[in-house]
Amino acid sequence: MSKKIFITATNTNIGKTYTSIKLLEHLGKQGIKIGAFKPIETGIDNIPQDALKLLEICKKYNKNFKNLSPFDITAYTFALPAAPFCADKNRVIDIDFIKKRAKELESMCDFLLIEGAGGLMVPIKEDYFIIDLIKELNIKALLVTPSHLGCINETLLSIEALKRRDISFDWCVNLYKDVDSFSVTTKPFYDKKFKNWQTINSYIDKIYF
Repeated sequence: MSKKIFITATNTNIGKTYTSIKLLEHLGKQGIKIGAFKPIETGIDNIPQDALKLLEICKKYNKNFKNLSPFDITAYTFALPAAPFCADKNRVIDIDFIKKRAKELESMCDFLLIEGAGGLMVPIKEDYFIIDLIKELNIKALLVTPSHLGCINETLLSIEALKRRDISFDWCVNLYKDVDSFSVTTKPFYDKKFKNWQTINSYIDKIYF
């Protein structure tokens, strides 16, 4: 059975796709047959761009993905750039179909990366959230957190949510905003509370299949 991981974040525009691409490239260069799945992508005019970016990397390292389209590595796409529940105006999302597509893609690779939408508590259905999908897929999560002022609160809330659901996870910081002030506004707490906290690059550099 292939290994797999679910990339999530504290919010939208934090760096899930950026992290996913770096991780896929890192593993692909090790000779691993990588695969990717973007269960739900919103804000789509024509082609799901996040899925397209992930697929382009997979095609470089896994011949099983060569003939796939971005729509083959998604389950649902919607035009409205919003949470899946809001974008899904006709209520077509079926969790069982998402799980089925995940299994199909998993069978085509040695490592399957699944990228979520927004943060952990983004609603897919009225009472079903991204974090519930992670739990139901029985998959380890990688939580990507930001570096801007106020990120400590976002990070701790997300970590608590994962712990409450008893979901195995790692987390790493995307140093992309307020980088100059991060060392004084955030890093001292992380250094004290989390002795081995990591940036995206330091986390990925340590991963070997």
